Amino acid sequence: MAPPWRIRRLRLPTRPSVRVRPHRSPGSSCPRTPEHNVTEIPALDVQELYKVFGRRPSEGVAALKKGTTRDKISGTAAVIDASFTVNPGEIFVVMGLSGSGKSTLIRTLNGLLEPTEGTIKVFGEPITGLDGKKLRDVRRRRISMVFQHFALFPHRTVLENAAYGLEVQGVGATERHERARKVLGRVGLDGWADSLPSELSGGMQQRVGLARALAADTDILLMDEAFSALDPLIRREMQEQLVELQRELGKTIVFITHDLNEAMFLGDRIAVMRDGRIAQLGTAEEILTDPADDYIAQFVQDVDRARVLTAANVMDAPRALVGRSAGPRVALRTMRDLHTSMVYVVGDGRRLEGVVHDRDVLRLVRRGDRTLDAALRTDAPRVHPDVVIADLLESSVETDLPLAVVDDAGRLLGAIPRVTLLAALGNVPNTTGELPVVEPPATISMEIITQTLHDSMEPTSAPESDAASERSLA
Repeated sequence: MAPPWRIRRLRLPTRPSVRVRPHRSPGSSCPRTPEHNVTEIPALDVQELYKVFGRRPSEGVAALKKGTTRDKISGTAAVIDASFTVNPGEIFVVMGLSGSGKSTLIRTLNGLLEPTEGTIKVFGEPITGLDGKKLRDVRRRRISMVFQHFALFPHRTVLENAAYGLEVQGVGATERHERARKVLGRVGLDGWADSLPSELSGGMQQRVGLARALAADTDILLMDEAFSALDPLIRREMQEQLVELQRELGKTIVFITHDLNEAMFLGDRIAVMRDGRIAQLGTAEEILTDPADDYIAQFVQDVDRARVLTAANVMDAPRALVGRSAGPRVALRTMRDLHTSMVYVVGDGRRLEGVVHDRDVLRLVRRGDRTLDAALRTDAPRVHPDVVIADLLESSVETDLPLAVVDDAGRLLGAIPRVTLLAALGNVPNTTGELPVVEPPATISMEIITQTLHDSMEPTSAPESDAASERSLA
């Protein structure tokens, strides 16, 4: 008799391919992926940026370049040799603990702080070294900011606060109020335009701050710990709304946070800062599954992996599959050799047609059927590669089959057995080697299958079926 299950080996992916972080619309698992043209001028281009506070900051930069540690220089090195670009339409998250330099960094991006050394370009135009008038024009036209503690005028109404950026730009009262009302509607503040900030909750006040930044219609939004002062439920709601607004409006957003789960949820890419330096820059999946050092590994160990990793990150290459043109004998022999109770059936271009099970195929072989049509089941569970694994759990529980991962064209990309989900949900270190993966157990003994194949054998049937199967899988 065959063992109750067949165990093979799976190596969890430790270095997923680099790609823009997919997002979900609120309450949905559908991905939201900005479409970046690699030839576009970056929205922000930061190169070799330093910010040292003290009497002789240039001497501090020179010492850092020679290898002097941060605590040995005269002055305080807040940002050290930071280089990165931000693509148009991207949510770029900078995260780190208190004192890591993230808030100083964001304040250099709009000129609130002058860098000690380095360059910052906004859509190809340098802003470092600009005089006050030109810098104010950049802030009015190109970059707006959302602050942690709202920064609303207490004596102005919600509408007047939302329209303030337009007022600074010189937009007339009628036009700016009309535009501000539209944005207030977008952030869920219809009916509150004539209220004062003191009449609003903390979450509503932050929506006013967000509306003010959106109404200004700048290309770039800088958000410095914008949601950290909010209650957890309101905070999550604001995160989801930000993703939805970004999807609709295509704004470029630089978001500062100390919360890694927030960074993983929002960021297309994430820069993790430590002691003034960027310790790692990459997608959420890269940072979670391939941390650059022990500090990053410790940092991410408590992240909700189910909301970050996707089907594409954890799927295994499908082994148990046959072509649609293959006969029952090929399918039954494949199941026997792999000690499994099912195989995927694919058509031209490896499009998934369905699955067949060992007992059904055994009956076809015994009665001499030449096709798999009578045994084909088309209700095999299928998932998209960008679905996060938290949204796969229910589907996995409802079936004994591995989840088939298919792309938009229906092409079979991989399979996810239930045990793979459990392994992925665990905080498995990326140094782990191979993990056992349980395939659907065979329900018929290998002896019965072998005898049936032998009894049904015809001189030319097996080679012809094998050739047909190979052509289908090519």
